[in-house]
Amino acid sequence: MAAKIPATVVTGFLGAGKTTLIRHMLANAGGKRIALIINEFGDLGVDGEILKGCGIEGCADDDVVELSNGCICCTVAEDFIPTLKKLIERENAPDHIVIETSGLALPQPLVRAFNWPDIRTRVTVDGVVTVVDGPAVEAGQFAADIAAVDAQRAADDGLDHETPLSELFEDQMACADMVVVNKSDLLGEARAEALAAKLRDAARDGVQVIQASHGAVDPRVLLGLGIGAEDDLAARHEVHHHHHHDDEEDDHDHDHHHEHGHDAFESFVVDLPEIADPAGFVAGVEAAIRAHGLLRVKGFAAVQGKPMRLVLQAVGPRIDTHYDRPFATGEARASRLVVIGQAGLDQPAIAAALQGMFEAA
Repeated sequence: MAAKIPATVVTGFLGAGKTTLIRHMLANAGGKRIALIINEFGDLGVDGEILKGCGIEGCADDDVVELSNGCICCTVAEDFIPTLKKLIERENAPDHIVIETSGLALPQPLVRAFNWPDIRTRVTVDGVVTVVDGPAVEAGQFAADIAAVDAQRAADDGLDHETPLSELFEDQMACADMVVVNKSDLLGEARAEALAAKLRDAARDGVQVIQASHGAVDPRVLLGLGIGAEDDLAARHEVHHHHHHDDEEDDHDHDHHHEHGHDAFESFVVDLPEIADPAGFVAGVEAAIRAHGLLRVKGFAAVQGKPMRLVLQAVGPRIDTHYDRPFATGEARASRLVVIGQAGLDQPAIAAALQGMFEAA
């Protein structure tokens, strides 16, 4: 059976920076074929036009699909499922699908839709990314322009229930696998870290909370989470169970495009010898992740007495391992890990921790 196509759901209030984050992701996709489903309201698809007209190589018009008939969580059967089926059934199917929800959409019903029989065997929710406006959330407003949010509520004739913003924010946070605290540059380092720590404490175990400015997040951090969120709905508690919302997206968070998005993140490689104890190896990697707040660790290890290579993929504290192939004749039986985190990693300390772990394994 062919591997499922991963889909990332990007949610967050109007003005948080979802469109800016997606545009940056497309500009740095590295050749990955990414299709977009954008939940836009009204007669003029503002966000879709921004993304289609951005001049990003490899982002063709037919890779951007707009749903403008209402909130995506309220039109799953009518719009979303047929659109998703059309994308995954294309002859040149995308490598990854990114879904930008409307600012007032509940993410849980959308994730639940991935269990529909027509698509369940073909596509999976790689992860839910919730983008928050750092200064607004710090001020307890959740959205920078409350009047704009109220105007969007009023613009949707199909809206028959108004969810309080505090409840909607809780739903978006409860469903998240990663929270991006955007506009952190407007808070300053100390306040941004305090807000991130507060959100991290409130989130369920395993949810990553990262800081960003101008929506600039390395695609290696955003994509490839491998969560399978549709199989984990019980952990994503809904505060509000009536999915009737609206709004349009957030093309206006920062007017200028940030060209150096990877500056906020860094990665490095740690080369290591064979290991003796796979369980100790995993435990050591997990300890390094927790001690240094690492976002991703991926790579492989040679295990003494085993002909096959052990592959490791870690997203936050969640670690998966499997043996993928035998070492080739003449291939060095070595181990290598790629470490990814926010800028400012103590690379020598992390490398020393991993090397010490290997020596002890």
